[in-house]
Amino acid sequence: MVEAERKTPEDWLASSDQEKKTGRLKIFLGYAPGVGKTFSMLSEGIRRRSRGEDVVVGVVETHGRRGTAELSTKLEEVPPRELNYRGTVFREMDVDAILARAPQVVLVDELAHTNVEGSRFAKRFEDVLLLLENNIDVLSTINIQHIESLTPRVQSLTGISVREQVPDWVLDRADEIVIADLTPEALATRMRRGDVYPMERVERALANFFRKGNLIALREMALQKVTRAVDRNLDAYVRRKRLGAHWTVTERVAVCISSNPQSRDLIARGARLAEGLGGELYVLHVASDRDTEGQRKLTLDSHIQFAQNLGANIVQLAGSSVATATAAYVKEQRITQAIFGRSALRGFRKYLYYLAIGKFMSEAPHVDLHIITQDPE
Repeated sequence: MVEAERKTPEDWLASSDQEKKTGRLKIFLGYAPGVGKTFSMLSEGIRRRSRGEDVVVGVVETHGRRGTAELSTKLEEVPPRELNYRGTVFREMDVDAILARAPQVVLVDELAHTNVEGSRFAKRFEDVLLLLENNIDVLSTINIQHIESLTPRVQSLTGISVREQVPDWVLDRADEIVIADLTPEALATRMRRGDVYPMERVERALANFFRKGNLIALREMALQKVTRAVDRNLDAYVRRKRLGAHWTVTERVAVCISSNPQSRDLIARGARLAEGLGGELYVLHVASDRDTEGQRKLTLDSHIQFAQNLGANIVQLAGSSVATATAAYVKEQRITQAIFGRSALRGFRKYLYYLAIGKFMSEAPHVDLHIITQDPE
């Protein structure tokens, strides 16, 4: 008799995490119309069907693009629901019919779409959330300009108003985000061939939203969004596998502050470094009795407000040793850059400072350490 393979507690934990309780959401993200999001989504659906999965189309917007339309015919479509609104008939995805059909996978194009009045939900992403709750996997698409937190930047960049938006937390719910990428030059070539818009609209589009500068900036925004999504997935994997602090994708800058008035300058330096690296900013403070009263407390509160204004993650730590508490957080969160201030200390205080820095470096060896000289308090 062959003995069954024994699982470690970690194996059981991993299998428990992977147990499917809700549907999985995969989003194909693009930086502009015409980069191939819908085509990629359809191709994925066809591949899954070839592997034996039950795949249907909930809604696909072909926009008259022949290649996309031909691909969509290769999958079963759940007929749309027709709704009469102000004398016009609109065709919307029939979420109730999809639930009744109960496929394994459904394709839902244009996640940011606003449903016509009379639909079950106001927004298509709400339809998607209901499908996921019913253990149906969803493949969907969205362009970067429709992500709520990025909409103001896109509108400022392009001068074009973006009406339909999806809250960032919906994308955070995604199990996987894949970028449908194409260079701006290749996209312009596609447009001039008439593959994206009718020929009469091409030159006007290329002179406005599709200007090369706009496309480069939008593409960079999309790539950054996907990088952060990859890093979140890596976070979960690293925690489950208990891997080292050097496993990271996104740069994370931590600024360690006190009630020293010059900590404000440290925060500003950290913000510039994080922006330059395209990373996240963390501001850390280890609780100290001397920072709880009088002018010190007011100064520290001002520093924290300044950091919040810059979009930093504010972290209050506890511990008798600043070096140990900070190093533990840096390792746990896989911080890549740490910034400390150094007053022009002399004598025994200088020795204690270097001792603390040495302890931090030994406990968090994978972080790049920046020590900024400050005037004495």
